[in-house]
Amino acid sequence: MDSYLLDWANLLLRWLHVIVAIAWIGASFYFVWLDNHLLKPQSQDLKAKGVDGELWAVHGGGFYNPQKYMVAPADLPRDLHWFYWESYWTWMSGFALFALLYLFNADTYLIDRRVHDWSAPAAIAGALGFLAGGWLIYDQICRRFGRKADGSIGNDGVVLGLIAVVIAAAAWGASQLFAGRAAFLIVGAMIATMMSANVFFWIIPGQKQVIADMRAGRPVDPVHGQRGKQRSVHNTYFTLPVLIAMLSNHYGMLYSHAHNWLVLVGLMLTGALVRTWFVKRHKGVNAWPLLVVVAALLAALITWLAPKPAPMGPAPVAAALAPSAPAKVSFDDVRKIVNDRCLACHNAALAPKRIQFHEPQLIEQHAAEIYQQAVVQKTMPLNNATGITDEERATLGRWFKER
Repeated sequence: MDSYLLDWANLLLRWLHVIVAIAWIGASFYFVWLDNHLLKPQSQDLKAKGVDGELWAVHGGGFYNPQKYMVAPADLPRDLHWFYWESYWTWMSGFALFALLYLFNADTYLIDRRVHDWSAPAAIAGALGFLAGGWLIYDQICRRFGRKADGSIGNDGVVLGLIAVVIAAAAWGASQLFAGRAAFLIVGAMIATMMSANVFFWIIPGQKQVIADMRAGRPVDPVHGQRGKQRSVHNTYFTLPVLIAMLSNHYGMLYSHAHNWLVLVGLMLTGALVRTWFVKRHKGVNAWPLLVVVAALLAALITWLAPKPAPMGPAPVAAALAPSAPAKVSFDDVRKIVNDRCLACHNAALAPKRIQFHEPQLIEQHAAEIYQQAVVQKTMPLNNATGITDEERATLGRWFKER
């Protein structure tokens, strides 16, 4: 029953996380698109009201006319729609899922003793340190390199370059400390924490300060809007790298690679370039060469990660002298491997994803899963906790293909 309820908690948290993330990312993408399509108003009435940009759009059978005021309108309406709970709930649901699956099962999911042998409390502290440390370093970069002497926003190119270096270093560091799958997730969660913290510490407080100044009749400092815009732009470029980091940790061919941190950096760079292409295209800039770069990066990754060809068979003379082809793999050999390497977790009492191997028919029933997870992706046993060998994986592969 505990395993059953845990599966439900996992499912519902994932569902909530996806729902609120769609809402947050959708709103972020829309407002970036909107900012890049606004036109200077032609109407004198709009200019007199302080409108700096407007857009006409049609959707769902109606016409919309969004208008953007620089700093703030002269008369602030009583009812304002805010966009921040989508961000907060995305982070909270994601952290709850991370705690449920990884922090509460650190020995299984965070730690791979072939990578780094440390205790569960230390691994948990390290994972949380990545989330908090990533935000603190990023925030200091923005404070120190993203502002002019008067406090206004400066050239963001240096800031984005330093952030890219920090993220690449974090990918390398996480891959030296955590199991591959956890490393990918932690780096993605670190960037997601930066995004949500931007909303919590900068974007929303800046907007609230502007509103408070207006209601009190005080002059409005435009720096609040500038800083919020800076962090909002960073968030839009972070979005696709975060998504690919979260998705890629489900694919053993990626995180089990000897240089998995480079794989992750390559995937996140691809995501950032795709988002850049969208932004430039919204601005009317010819950005198609970026997609060529994206395609080249993906082709390079696919080629680099492709499985190596199996070693050639015996030399022709030796093959001619060989008495016969190798005998088929016996089920007894397969069952022994499964009992030694898989049964500890997949038995009558414990059955992750309802997969059990304590009976011969169950091994046959789940042959495809065994082949996919243990032979193709090499994700099972998790972090190779039971020490399965390459020869045993090859035996399982031969058995599946001979069936």
